[in-house]
Amino acid sequence: MSVLGYIEDVYAEICRRNPTESEFHQAVAEVLHSLAPALHAHPEYLESRIIERLCEPERQIVFRIPWVDDHGDVRVNRGFRVEFSSALGPYKGGLRFHPSVNLGIVKFLGFEQIFKNALTGMAIGGGKGGADFDPKGRSDGEVMRFCQSFMTELHRHLGERTDVPAGDIGVGSREIGFLFGQYKRITNRFEAGVLTGKPVAWGGSHVRTEATGYGAVYFAQEMLATRGKTLDGRRAVVSGSGNVAVYAIEKVQALGGSVVACSDSSGYVVDENGIDLDLLKEVKEIRRARLSAYVEARPTARFSDRGTVFDVPCDVALPCATQNELGEQDAVALVKNGVLAVAEGANMPCTPEAVGIFREADVLFGPGKAANAGGVATSALEMRQNASRDQWTFAETEDRLATVMRQIHAQSRAAAETYGGAPDDYVLGANITGFLRVAEAMTAHGIV
Repeated sequence: MSVLGYIEDVYAEICRRNPTESEFHQAVAEVLHSLAPALHAHPEYLESRIIERLCEPERQIVFRIPWVDDHGDVRVNRGFRVEFSSALGPYKGGLRFHPSVNLGIVKFLGFEQIFKNALTGMAIGGGKGGADFDPKGRSDGEVMRFCQSFMTELHRHLGERTDVPAGDIGVGSREIGFLFGQYKRITNRFEAGVLTGKPVAWGGSHVRTEATGYGAVYFAQEMLATRGKTLDGRRAVVSGSGNVAVYAIEKVQALGGSVVACSDSSGYVVDENGIDLDLLKEVKEIRRARLSAYVEARPTARFSDRGTVFDVPCDVALPCATQNELGEQDAVALVKNGVLAVAEGANMPCTPEAVGIFREADVLFGPGKAANAGGVATSALEMRQNASRDQWTFAETEDRLATVMRQIHAQSRAAAETYGGAPDDYVLGANITGFLRVAEAMTAHGIV
């Protein structure tokens, strides 16, 4: 059987065994369809069934989370942790609290995390988790009680050498604090390295909060440099207004660009004078309000709930909200308006159709597993600091982050060219680079 035939058969079997998990199917398809050149060069990976083993999680944990709200009513949510691959190190990946969370979404995120973590060059495996709980509108007491119940079940599966969660959508420093407090209470250990994304005051790393957004911008900067361009003077739009989006905006502005639009689930804001970052942080992080509140305090801005933020003309687009947010029509609009580069700050925010349009139009495209790897890279740096009971300065940590992003860009570009693609086919390059690192380790470990 040909390599392509083998890949198609494997993919069909994965879809059969994991019905209804469309996001997982999408993530697997994107990776598998990139791997034919690598499998031609390494037929031993066909014989040892590396692909089938890699696409099956080592462990899937689903559990009940009972908790009591402020009215004394008992609530029940569902929690997940998919420990996908420990070939390169302890499972590493965030926790997402959002009503949309289900097993298929957690599996897609965990699968992507395998390759993203491998790209960092650090000793971390891939995993992901979360719950179908919405922290929006909940009091601190409710969030605390939920996090305590969540960790009461999950703690038995964690450890700084076993599984190290971090934050994701709906899980910020508040939630990490409550989770860590319950872990410490149950285990009677101050095991700082068991969770990352902690505040600096008690074991966190400088730049971790900023890392995913900063890293996506660094990756975009590296892509533009291959065509003799920079971010200086460029117009950018950023989808989302959470942690990743806020710090992507901050770094674009620091590098001389102007972010003229951002969004949330209710619509998007356009501010031709450039997004006022202090005001955005006040609205979203302190007041926890809708983005329309930004316009109330900023007369130069306008809010719209029609179309999407990608309708706004720009040179650089940074989708930083959630999966499959940037579709075919959005890609057409971006290309029509002259976009030069798209770097994914979120996980798989561009649909396959949108990615195809960018490739056909010769738009530089940085897939999430490469472009947003700065977050988990800095989490690994936080783990390193925890292990040595050390703490680096902001400048030192950011310099290490920038170095990691440059290396990911260079290695993805080199792999794409080595395996017969165009140098700027970052999807091909990132997938092959990550796969080969994991496959080599899996082979060395035997059939486990």
